Amino acid sequence: MNRHSILLAPGAAMLAALCIANPAAAASSDQQDKACRGDAMHFCKAEIPNKQKIIVCMKQHMSELSPKCRAMFNQGNKQNTGDQ
Repeated sequence: MNRHSILLAPGAAMLAALCIANPAAAASSDQQDKACRGDAMHFCKAEIPNKQKIIVCMKQHMSELSPKCRAMFNQGNKQNTGDQ
């Protein structure tokens, strides 16, 4: 594994976790990644690359997440429950 791959692996794990947490969201993967990467690194760095732990961690910090990242989770919750 080269240095470039090692640097991208945590970001890919976070992106995958967000897609799992928000499977029906209309936002693209790039939008999800851009919105939540900083929050995931700040609050949940110790959980990377465990996708399930990242999801749990992000939800535990929901009130502290950036507005854009929080919107990604809220958008998925609305679509998953049918509230729109």
